[in-house]
Amino acid sequence: MLVPEPFQPRIDHTLVPEPDALLFGFCEGRLAVLGIVEGLELPGFDKLQPALAGHPVYLGTLDGRDCFVAALDAGAELAGVQLLGLRELFGRLPDHLMALAGRASQTLEWSLAHVYCGRCGNRTDPAPGELARLCPACGALHFPRITPAVIMRVERAGRILLARNRNFRGPFHSVLAGFVEPGETLEEAVVREVREEVGIDVGGVRYFASQAWPFPSQLMVGFTAEWRSGEIVIEQSEILEAAWFGPDELPEHLPGPYSIARRLIEDFKASR
Repeated sequence: MLVPEPFQPRIDHTLVPEPDALLFGFCEGRLAVLGIVEGLELPGFDKLQPALAGHPVYLGTLDGRDCFVAALDAGAELAGVQLLGLRELFGRLPDHLMALAGRASQTLEWSLAHVYCGRCGNRTDPAPGELARLCPACGALHFPRITPAVIMRVERAGRILLARNRNFRGPFHSVLAGFVEPGETLEEAVVREVREEVGIDVGGVRYFASQAWPFPSQLMVGFTAEWRSGEIVIEQSEILEAAWFGPDELPEHLPGPYSIARRLIEDFKASR
C-alpha cells in the first residue's frame, strides 16, 4: 500500500481557515513559532488570527491538516510567539516543516508582490483552480516566480576553490554561485560566473543536486566543475578573496550543514 506524502499541495482560494488549521505566519520575513519544552512548533490559526495583516493563502494539507500562509501585523503582540528567520530555523524544525516553511514564504512573497497587475496596474484576483493571480482588466496571469541560480564546486588537482563574498558576514568561505541570465543554459551560467568572479576557465560541468532557497524565491542548482586554465583574479566588486584548499585545510567558517553549498563541500571531503 502506498503511504501518502505528509504534505499534499492543493489549490482552493475559497477555503477559510478553521481554528485548528496550521498557519505559517510571517512578519517582515520572519516566521512565527511557539517555544515548547521539546523545542519549537508552528502555531494554529486561532493563535495568530488576532495578528493577521492580510487574507491567508491556502497551501494544502500536512498529514490531513489544512495549511495556510499569511502576513502578520508588525505591531501585534502574541504571548509565547517568537519571530525567527528561516535561516535560524535550519536544524530546529523537522526537514519536512522547513521545506514547507520555504514554500509558504515564497507563496506569500508572490501573493503580496502581485496584488496589482504589473502590466496594467489594476488590482488582481486569485485565479480559479490555479496558483496564480488574474488581472480582470487585461487578462494577465501572474504565477509565482522562481529565480534560478547556479552554485558550483570547482576542483583543481584535488583541491577545491572557496571564496569570501563581500556580502558574507565575517570570515566566511563558500563555493561560488550566481544567477542565471536570460538565454543561457545552466551549464553556461556556471562557466560564465566562474570566469567573471575569479577569472578562470572551467569544463566538465556536471549536475550535483538542487535546493529550494526561499531568500526570497530562488532555486539553487548545484554543479561540479573542473579547472581548465587560468589563475585566480578576483572580481573585487563581489569577491574579497579566493583560494584553493585541500580536504584537510578547509577554512574554519563554512556554510551551514543544511545548505547545498555545504553538501558540495562535504561531498568533496568524502571523495578524498
